Amino acid sequence: MKMIEQIRQRRPWSEEERLVLDQVQRLADEVIAPNAARYDEAAEFPADTIQAMNALGLNAIFVPEEWGGAPMSYRLYLEVMAIVSEACASTGIIYGTNFHGMKPLIDFGTDEQRARLLPAIAEGGLGALAITEPDAGSDATGMKTRFTRDGDDIVVDGAKVFISNGDVAERLLLFGKWSEIEDPRRAISVLVLEKGTPGFAVTGTERKMGHRAAPTCSLAFDGARVPRANLLGEPGDGLRILLSSLNKSRPSVAAHALGIARAAFADMVAYANERRQSGRRIVEFQGNQFTMADLACELAMVETWMDHVGALVDGGEPDFEHAASAFKLRASDLAMRMADACVQIHGGYGYCAGHRAERLMRDAKITQIWEGTNQIHRQLIGRSLIAK
Repeated sequence: MKMIEQIRQRRPWSEEERLVLDQVQRLADEVIAPNAARYDEAAEFPADTIQAMNALGLNAIFVPEEWGGAPMSYRLYLEVMAIVSEACASTGIIYGTNFHGMKPLIDFGTDEQRARLLPAIAEGGLGALAITEPDAGSDATGMKTRFTRDGDDIVVDGAKVFISNGDVAERLLLFGKWSEIEDPRRAISVLVLEKGTPGFAVTGTERKMGHRAAPTCSLAFDGARVPRANLLGEPGDGLRILLSSLNKSRPSVAAHALGIARAAFADMVAYANERRQSGRRIVEFQGNQFTMADLACELAMVETWMDHVGALVDGGEPDFEHAASAFKLRASDLAMRMADACVQIHGGYGYCAGHRAERLMRDAKITQIWEGTNQIHRQLIGRSLIAK
């Protein structure tokens, strides 16, 4: 569609950025997309796909050069996330979770921590972000995972649920409460737990509606000993780090949702131009045109807003919380509406495995739930309108 293509063609990428995006698009077309349905059906981790992404060095684009990376703009990272997710939502969230888990280490870790923990990620290792617990979802202050100081170690006890990459991550950014601080907000602290730590176990893997190739795990910590050197900041710095980190991970999951919306829009328009009923292509029916026109307009707006949020971050704007929430809210709502319309346009075929429409609808739903439910984002934006 010309309107959408104009937006994409006029994005001010540098020559180096265009080269990266061309390589990512080729990888998406030739490797990621052709294998997406197979991995989804088998609920199998897409190891070959991740290996191909690592060969392209995609983890390196968000890791500083001094720790093994080849850093590029946040705006570019968001577009890479959207391209990969359009080809395969499961692969997209596996990739994005690396960023979500390791960006706080980049932003808040010491040089010693970054030098010790980041090179493995730059080389293709996987990261995870461990916040959610059985009784602590949107309200992180309700978490019960406990950090207890013991000499040069921190002893971790507790459990986490719904942890993306939980069973495959080399590094987990783990939030818990410092045992010596009573206030539930001030007690929140954060450390990096490394794969293979004694006392750390994966206790289950979820069977999900969508994103079936991306592992989502329950984790347990039973006296797991982590070096005190792996604590980010000081005890009690966790909430500050968490809120700052979410502002950058929320646009990332929004770009992921945008990728799903792009895929659903492309499939819907292609099928509507191909399918005939009553002697006409179904794209020629005015009711279908109205549906697709509304969705095309919103897709154009979300595409443009992604660039706006990316520019805020790259420009060093400290206050972009509500712009990030707006992007996550609109992109995920659009992904769900677009996937629903894609199934509807496909009719009975859209309800059956074999057409991507069915998988896209399953993948879209969670985007309205994770990284802060859309009700939470509406509340965050709404509260900002209250006069001081």
